[in-house]
Amino acid sequence: MHALVPTTLLAILCGCASPPPPVPVEDRSSIATEREPTAAPAPPPSLTLDAYKAHVARHIVERNADRTFSGRLPPMLPAIVVVNITVDRDGQMTDVRVQRSRDPDASRVALASMLRSGPLPRPQGLLAANSGAVTFSETFLFDRDYRFQLRTLAGPQ
Repeated sequence: MHALVPTTLLAILCGCASPPPPVPVEDRSSIATEREPTAAPAPPPSLTLDAYKAHVARHIVERNADRTFSGRLPPMLPAIVVVNITVDRDGQMTDVRVQRSRDPDASRVALASMLRSGPLPRPQGLLAANSGAVTFSETFLFDRDYRFQLRTLAGPQ
């Protein structure tokens, strides 16, 4: 029993001992960290060509408000002009030409309207890799007074 007393006494004394002092923690705000460079965040999804054409059409109408009409199209359109438009990354029209028309006066109105509309909105995410430009067509629908609606915005009739 005497052998048990020193062991018990040792266990009691160890249990009463104070805990070891805390280990100092470095101030992490002053530690320089080496970070691997990361890639730039992915750009937002590209516009579709149809969405871009609608954006351009609204821009053309805003710049030519006094030369447009709204509402239902007449049953017989006196003139229809299809224009091919090429736009660079900055929204500059690099080529605008009449693809189809049977009315030279309507063609002149359509081309003049395009000229007044420049520069166009930038075609972000739509540029062809080899050309740096995007090409599309827009159809001008004329009434008898040579005012127009754009097919992209006219919707079903």
